Amino acid sequence: MIYFDNAATSFPKPPQVIRAMTGTLEKLGANPGRSGHRLSLCAGRVVQACREEAAQLLGAESSEQVIFTPSCTEALNLATLGTLHQGDEVICSHGEHNAVMRPLYHLASTGQITLRVLTPDPMGILQPHTLQSAIGPRTALVVLCHASNVTGVIQPISRLGAICQENGVPLLVDAAQTAGVLDVSLHALNADMIAMPGHKGLYGPAGTGLLIVNCDLLPASLLEGGTGSFSMEAQMPDFLPDLLEAGTVNTPGILGLGAGIGFVLQHTPARLYRREMDLCAYLYRGLSRIDGVKLYSPPPRMGKSLPLIALNIGTLDSTRAAELLNEHHIAVRAGFHCAALAHRKWHTDRDGVVRVSLGAFNTPAQAQAFCAAAQDILRRTRGKKS
Repeated sequence: MIYFDNAATSFPKPPQVIRAMTGTLEKLGANPGRSGHRLSLCAGRVVQACREEAAQLLGAESSEQVIFTPSCTEALNLATLGTLHQGDEVICSHGEHNAVMRPLYHLASTGQITLRVLTPDPMGILQPHTLQSAIGPRTALVVLCHASNVTGVIQPISRLGAICQENGVPLLVDAAQTAGVLDVSLHALNADMIAMPGHKGLYGPAGTGLLIVNCDLLPASLLEGGTGSFSMEAQMPDFLPDLLEAGTVNTPGILGLGAGIGFVLQHTPARLYRREMDLCAYLYRGLSRIDGVKLYSPPPRMGKSLPLIALNIGTLDSTRAAELLNEHHIAVRAGFHCAALAHRKWHTDRDGVVRVSLGAFNTPAQAQAFCAAAQDILRRTRGKKS
């Protein structure tokens, strides 16, 4: 199977990720930080080592700023729901994922917040002047994706973040598609909080995520419970990471994530990104020569887009096209990608799009096979609507 669905989850995983997880389950099954015996102490040390490795990659000044979560979705919910109060105004854009939009829609529909959804330019980019004019005295939070999970377009987050800082408004960045690929840090993005999954560009397993927080702006905990610290106190500890990590952490998942981060550090995000973009440009050129393939993503450009191409094949709806690609042993994502407003903007809210997303293990031969498959599907379905 040719795997072109890395924007959903990266696959295959580096071998060291699998070794780290199985080794944990076989030899290190204790609860980290909860007991004084050797296994528990060792588990606590290796979890802390993973936290420090994440801080290194993500430019956190302290490993305490790295909060482990079960997913990027939970990290985003923690950051938004833990920050907002009755009557606040929140700004986001049409490019946001449902992990951002659904919590905000819920708060807005129940009268807890006012939500302003900004429209990007025709290329899908939120212009700084649009954000500047939207910020008002009641704006309590700006939430923006670093890059579109539909088209791969990268937002000028550093400039947008600078505007937020000038106006004293916190910025939460959804780095679901960029962590491990671009420079993602609080400083580089002028952000106050950054949420990301562990299982995409960081090459960790599913069930892992991260929230990087500014120690000057901490969200309230959404979960209360055991932390292994100050157990005789009725309240959650007021220090990181314990404040935001109630309950037993996912030790096998975190160690797998640490191994994935080690893979990214070894190869460096810059080299991984360059290689994947070169391959994406090669694939894009091949697809652009095929009459009947409609491309929604702009031509790949370093620093402007991700190694991701949104397309449709002939008159087929995206789901049918993906089924036919599957018959060619090619895995892609089809449909609406949990981003309804983005599809309405691109007028793909009826048929969706096929999303081809590349990773560290894809090859030029696989790109050639995709183009050949698209041509075969067009020949077989010319004139048909499905």
